Amino acid sequence: MSSSTAKLYPPSKEASITATSNPLPTLLQTPSGLAILELQGNINLPKDAKGETLKDIEVGRLEFPDYSPDAIGSGWMKRVHMYIGQHQRLTGEVKKLPKAIAIVRKRQNRMLQSSAGPYMEQGDNLEVVEIVKYKLMFTSRPEPVGTAHAPAS
Repeated sequence: MSSSTAKLYPPSKEASITATSNPLPTLLQTPSGLAILELQGNINLPKDAKGETLKDIEVGRLEFPDYSPDAIGSGWMKRVHMYIGQHQRLTGEVKKLPKAIAIVRKRQNRMLQSSAGPYMEQGDNLEVVEIVKYKLMFTSRPEPVGTAHAPAS
């Protein structure tokens, strides 16, 4: 088995500029920072007549009912709702990860300057995009809600 190495770099100022042209969704932002989403189960997305998954479907909408910008502490993290459509709601909580997770991506080799003059980077180069410190956990089954109680889309 052969080994492979890659250089790892901190976020660059260019990363925030190129992030807007990235077709992937942005990371989940909570009032306490970035988070990952943990679900127990499957999300069944609607399909068209050919059986292909429809594009640009909203999977859910997050709501932090106990959050107040003026509140002190993390009591608001005990309850988060994820609305799926207008008829289902998952209730979960925000948990701090035991260890933060770095989100990295491969970057293009760049032209760098050294005392010997300019040179092109070689090999695989990775860049830290974000640091995630929290996760949203939804461990219970969805509960039905009436359309009067679900936030408008």
